[in-house]
Amino acid sequence: MATTYSMNLVKLVAKYGSEDKCRAFLEALRWPNGVTCPRCKSPSVSRLHKRGQFDCDKCRYHFSATSGTMMHDTKIPLWKWFLAVYMIVESKKGISANQLKRTLEVSYRTAWYLCHRIRKALETPDSFLRGVVEVDETWVGGQTHGPAKRDNKKNKTLIIGAVARGGEVRLKSDPVRGARPSSKRLGEFVRANIAGDATVYTDDHRSYPGIFRARGQSHDTVAHKNKVWVKGDVHTNGIEGAWSLFKRSVVGSYHQLSCKHLPAYLDEFEFRFNNRDNKDIFTAAMREVVQAEHLEYRKLVA
Repeated sequence: MATTYSMNLVKLVAKYGSEDKCRAFLEALRWPNGVTCPRCKSPSVSRLHKRGQFDCDKCRYHFSATSGTMMHDTKIPLWKWFLAVYMIVESKKGISANQLKRTLEVSYRTAWYLCHRIRKALETPDSFLRGVVEVDETWVGGQTHGPAKRDNKKNKTLIIGAVARGGEVRLKSDPVRGARPSSKRLGEFVRANIAGDATVYTDDHRSYPGIFRARGQSHDTVAHKNKVWVKGDVHTNGIEGAWSLFKRSVVGSYHQLSCKHLPAYLDEFEFRFNNRDNKDIFTAAMREVVQAEHLEYRKLVA
């Protein structure tokens, strides 16, 4: 059954249609127990109403709800930030910078930078997957032409993924284009994302048995090369469904992704997938945005 979100465009405009309403919401998210100075942490602050800021009575630091956050020194109205976050997290297949450019009436560079700041804020915190976990790998990228066409992975980027049944997903791309799912790469991903007491199901890639045997971990496989997709409770349909959804985002929304920025798109996808049953995903996303540190444009494009 599809999740019915508590927020829609009509409610968004009604609740956050002015800068004052947006700032009040951000203040409540950032300081649920009362405003404190981000520099010295003092709760003794004075509100500067005309400037929409605060003055710390202890260190005299002037700050606002967006100071030091992903929205620090933004030239974009806050309501456009709110709309961008809403469109990104509640669009099942994501939204392109070009579409955001047209909707918000901003330049492409502004829309692209806005998208990447939001994606950075939505990074999934490190934690282990437990229970029954499915692991698989896939590739994304362009086609290979000419003599190299026989090596159809040469122009693609490897992504390794794991999903806990009924739970969260973890995805990681390899920074080297054309990389193969070696025992080293798969082992690093498994150790970083899967608890040692989890039961793991994979396909019949030759590297998996040794990885889980070394961990003393419960592991079973389905032989895809023999056209076996389900063996009782053993299958990888969950993670393959995640691959399908992500690739539809690439084809239908983004069209093409660079190897450099692919991790950011995976962070965005992870957040939407892990909050697929969260009816208030918009507020959850805004909480991450107002708590995340600022991402400078020069660092993003370096």
